[in-house]
Amino acid sequence: MPVKMIVFDMAGTTVTDKNFVATAFQNAFKNQNIIISAEDINPLMGYEKKLAIQMMLEKHGIDPDSHRDNNEMIELIYNDFIGEMIDFYEHSPEVKPAEGAEEIFQSLKERSITIVLNTGFPKDIADVIVNRFQWIERGLVDDYIASDEVRKGRPYPFMIEKLMYRAGIDDPMLVAKVGDTAVDIEEGKNVGCGYNIAITTGAYKIGDLQESRPTHIVNSLLEIPSILV
Repeated sequence: MPVKMIVFDMAGTTVTDKNFVATAFQNAFKNQNIIISAEDINPLMGYEKKLAIQMMLEKHGIDPDSHRDNNEMIELIYNDFIGEMIDFYEHSPEVKPAEGAEEIFQSLKERSITIVLNTGFPKDIADVIVNRFQWIERGLVDDYIASDEVRKGRPYPFMIEKLMYRAGIDDPMLVAKVGDTAVDIEEGKNVGCGYNIAITTGAYKIGDLQESRPTHIVNSLLEIPSILV
């Protein structure tokens, strides 16, 4: 069955950012006198960011002090993280389209495949990324969605389902999901996507990606056209 739409993740998949997401997370937690490592953060890549913060606090058994509740601490960490990420994605020269991303967008669109993006970031960060590269204006991307535009982000299916609805696609077997984290693949499987393609360009090692049982694993976006039938 031919693919009609491909849902690409952003950071680590179609956007190269030198893994600054982990650095921004560390900085935001450090502002609350909480020290976390990159190894702690990597398994949470791809999740909606407030959920990732909550999961990190729970993992470390960290309780906020008696003067504020857990939700307030989550908001403080989240706001620091978002502010740093917006500044980074707007101004850093290290932010670039991933190798082969724009080439593959164009190639797949020539096959009449709808190209869309989704992300664990909120919409204000997604807007900055897409606007910086002018992917919509240049006709390389048809649509995108962020985790705060639906009831729940990954691994829940709501982002992809909303993109499918806006594209007029009813059958998830006509959809491929491409991402660099286990939660990307879980999201695609929860939708019932015909292809769930993991890519090794992000924070996850190939062994970690294999555990999520994607339909395929690639080392480059340029391998994707040969997979699709």
